Amino acid sequence: MRHLRGNLAAIGVTVLVLAVLGVVAGYVWSALAPAARYVLIDGTPHLADPESQSLIEADGWFAVVTGAFGLACGIVGYVLSRKQPVQVLIGLAAGGLLAGYVAMLVGSTAKGGVQAAGPDGYTTTTSLDLTAHGVLFAWPLLATAVFWVIEFAVTYNQRGGTPQALPPGPKL
Repeated sequence: MRHLRGNLAAIGVTVLVLAVLGVVAGYVWSALAPAARYVLIDGTPHLADPESQSLIEADGWFAVVTGAFGLACGIVGYVLSRKQPVQVLIGLAAGGLLAGYVAMLVGSTAKGGVQAAGPDGYTTTTSLDLTAHGVLFAWPLLATAVFWVIEFAVTYNQRGGTPQALPPGPKL
């Protein structure tokens, strides 16, 4: 029972640390990504410039920011996981998903507000939003990938740099 509590504690601490880092990532994203400008006409928002690329740029910046956090977390997680690598890896995957979601929530509330009034309505800059929700996987994907790449490199060097042959399987 003590072993199970230790495993769950390692996973929980990893998830909690990544969730807190998600708050930081959300503010970084909101500082870097451009917000889309809208014109409010009769209470309905319309893009001020329909050919604007700001919605796509916001998704790209989110992927860059959360991907960088994922890479850093994967490296630090590997270095600190000597006794419980599987538990930390599970925490990186689950915590990375939660951290990406937290970053989206925090970043989407960090910008916004009416900028100026125009003859057709109010011009406003809205809060950030993700239009490509697949970028939420950047953090956990890169965190776990870098963890496995480092693990492979370390174990490959420990084996002398030569691939180990698998034992022969059963003959059918």
